Amino acid sequence: MFGTRRPALVIMPPSPDQPLRILHAVRAPVGGIIRHILDLANGQVDRGHHVGILADSLTGGERAEKAFAKIAPRLTLGVHRLAIRREPSPDDFLVWLRMRRLIGQLKPDVMHGHGAKAGAFVRMRRRSDDTIRIYTPHGGSLHYPLNTLKGEFYSRLERTLMDSTDLFLFESAFARDTYQRIVGTPKGVVHCVFNGVTPEEFESVVIADDATDLAYVGEFRHIKGADLLIDAVARLHQNGKKVTLTLGGDGEETAALKAQVERLGLVDAIRFIGHVKARYGFSKGRLLVVPSRGDSMPYVVIEAGAAGIPMIAARVGGIPEIFGPESPGLFAASNVEAMAEAIAAALADAQATAQRACALRERISAHFSQQAMVDGVLAGYRDAFANH
Repeated sequence: MFGTRRPALVIMPPSPDQPLRILHAVRAPVGGIIRHILDLANGQVDRGHHVGILADSLTGGERAEKAFAKIAPRLTLGVHRLAIRREPSPDDFLVWLRMRRLIGQLKPDVMHGHGAKAGAFVRMRRRSDDTIRIYTPHGGSLHYPLNTLKGEFYSRLERTLMDSTDLFLFESAFARDTYQRIVGTPKGVVHCVFNGVTPEEFESVVIADDATDLAYVGEFRHIKGADLLIDAVARLHQNGKKVTLTLGGDGEETAALKAQVERLGLVDAIRFIGHVKARYGFSKGRLLVVPSRGDSMPYVVIEAGAAGIPMIAARVGGIPEIFGPESPGLFAASNVEAMAEAIAAALADAQATAQRACALRERISAHFSQQAMVDGVLAGYRDAFANH
């Protein structure tokens, strides 16, 4: 007599309308990416979800420690730090094993990887019927041209992991389109959700008495273009416009930028104030300049726009999605002459520059709030569960 065959056990995913267990993973807890994760985590906790964060322990320094200490009491899944190196390393296998063990202990419903490396670790885990895997690139591997060794490596890795992704969350249409051009069209659910700022960030910033003509706020990395801004100031000085600049930030290019200022004879015109909070940095200049060579959806532009700061920025990445593509506040990226001309024009007509700042503030309020960002991400999770 033959036994009856038992039906396969079907594990139903949790209802996304009920509290979810969400684990955010990121390699480097610095800059806009960690700002995004902290805002998102806080918003998800406010909506009743159980949230945790996994991040690299080698980067971030004291600022990351303070940020994690502040949010830790709200995170029922905790804050976890592992040593995750930036470049591919033999240690990556051990990191992956430790991450698998942690995921097994926390049992998240949602694994949300931010950036290329954390996104890869999250998606390399075996598919589970009751867990969805989310990937937000944040630029990352998309910044490397395909004709470079790194670009080819990362594009191949992204293609390998594409089918292991339940939801692609892009913070800009630029990032989505770049991914599709470099990697391919995702088979999973795709959502674009803009980064957002909190209501407090719409309060006006009082310009300091010692403000310079220009300000820069951000990391000192090649892609952020602070060296191009210094060259633009030098070009303006050559043309008889003795503008001054405050550089607020730090990073791997700090020493090189200071040497550049000395070499160009601009020590009396350009000052460095170190890493500062964005709003403090905004107060130190009458015009904010964002000289990026590449960016997806930079928080500094959204924050400054919300505060009503007069600003000009490179026409690159997702920045035109913030300003509006036809805004006269945009200049050609990686073009020192175009930047110098945009600076001169903005300073020469302060009234028109201020009017653009007011219009941008209204645009930010309508499309770039933290509430809209959190709602958009959770809607993406719901669609991913439905498709899963």
